Amino acid sequence: MLPPDWQNSIATYNEALTRRQFFRQSGTGLGVAALGSLLGQSVLGAGADTLATAMREPWKIAPKAKRAIYVSLIGAPSQLELFDYKPDLRKRFKEDLKDWLAGQGERLTGMTAKQEAFPLAPSMFNFAQHGQSGTWISELLPWTAKMADDICVIRSMKTDAINHEPANQLMYTGSMQNGKASLGSWLAYGLGTVNQDLPAFVVLHAKHSSPLSNVQAISARLWGSGYLPGKHAGVSFRSQGDPVLYLNDAPGIPRELRRKMLDGLEELNLRSYASIGDPEIQTRTQQFEMAFRMQASIPELADLSQEPDSTYALYGEEARTRGSFASSALMARRLVERGVRFVQIFHRGWDQHGSLPRDIASQCKDVDQACYGLVQDLKQRGMLDDTLVIWGGEFGRTVYCQGTLTEKNYGRDHHPRCFSLWMAGGGIKGGMVYGETDEMSYNVVRDPVHVRDLHATILHLMGIDHERLSVRVQGLDARLTGVLPSQIVKGILA
Repeated sequence: MLPPDWQNSIATYNEALTRRQFFRQSGTGLGVAALGSLLGQSVLGAGADTLATAMREPWKIAPKAKRAIYVSLIGAPSQLELFDYKPDLRKRFKEDLKDWLAGQGERLTGMTAKQEAFPLAPSMFNFAQHGQSGTWISELLPWTAKMADDICVIRSMKTDAINHEPANQLMYTGSMQNGKASLGSWLAYGLGTVNQDLPAFVVLHAKHSSPLSNVQAISARLWGSGYLPGKHAGVSFRSQGDPVLYLNDAPGIPRELRRKMLDGLEELNLRSYASIGDPEIQTRTQQFEMAFRMQASIPELADLSQEPDSTYALYGEEARTRGSFASSALMARRLVERGVRFVQIFHRGWDQHGSLPRDIASQCKDVDQACYGLVQDLKQRGMLDDTLVIWGGEFGRTVYCQGTLTEKNYGRDHHPRCFSLWMAGGGIKGGMVYGETDEMSYNVVRDPVHVRDLHATILHLMGIDHERLSVRVQGLDARLTGVLPSQIVKGILA
């Protein structure tokens, strides 16, 4: 039997403040008050905010970039077909590399490990030097070639993973294990937001224009917040219909009523937070408020009809097609222009184990002009100097063929030891090539750049000390670059 006053007893219990809750809720306030009394009034002038920020966010350094756009090519584009020119390989067409591979000590995937032969497959595409830098770029990327002096091509990227899911997790969360915070979430957490009406981190999913033989699946872990507060997760915009679900109020629900509903809900959440102190309650309240503000800001953002014809001439006519890569690139510019801190465009279909010449040509056609248009658009708006653009996949491809090799068709397996990507804008030295691979595009022989080094460099350019930005997780200080060695790639900095 329950006691007669059981309802009052439960209410009293819920309203009680535990010792732990008292110190958690009051400790910060008491500390700030004590510090203020010690420092005196002299610090409360113009420099007070700077001092408070430095004390509260010791990881912040002088930034080169205010915002970033990451073009993520899921499936791993072949460096041999795009940026890592190896003309001497054509003389060795179909040479069996089985004995040579045995001496490299590299593990092979289950897709090629049992091949009887490993025929060398030189790229069938032509390369030429472009710009004052003389950067070698494939004929597959004629628009990218036009901006050779704007970009820095890194040919010496390397990773630890040989399969897509762990490689993508390492590339976009800093770890091959589940549950880690993504790069965009770290940036949102460390830097905050600029536009209160839009998320700090937005994800776009671009469609490929042609049927492909292998489209790699991806999971929301790549833009999740992991152990960071949920409000720092990437907000995924849809390519069809409303960019965000439930963007419009339900029929019969005017804005004034929606506002009153949210105010009432906030009051209830505040009571719950005061009782149990769960930070996710605050996150939920903040997300409700963000959604309310987005209902006003998103329709204007998503309306591309006001863009002039010159914009579509720059990005390509595909930019008029909602959900295309070109449309996503244009949307990325509009997002960063309005204060979004980090935009990530995912473009799948680069996993070319077979029919590589056909599929990679189609994929390059999807992204080439639009990426050129994005960089030039940012430049002409005076935004490139403080906008960082990154373009690349999760690992490279093998010099040997997977499956049957002919002069017109071949495929390539996964390869973690070397791959290429490019960066532009926001503190990057344009018109240069960094790093070098061996004659087989198999090993890095000069200036290796690990994925962790790339992360450290991105954070540095965005104004974050990668060694100091961390959160306590299960008794350990977790950070994007982890505990293994990582360094800023100073050779690519302007």
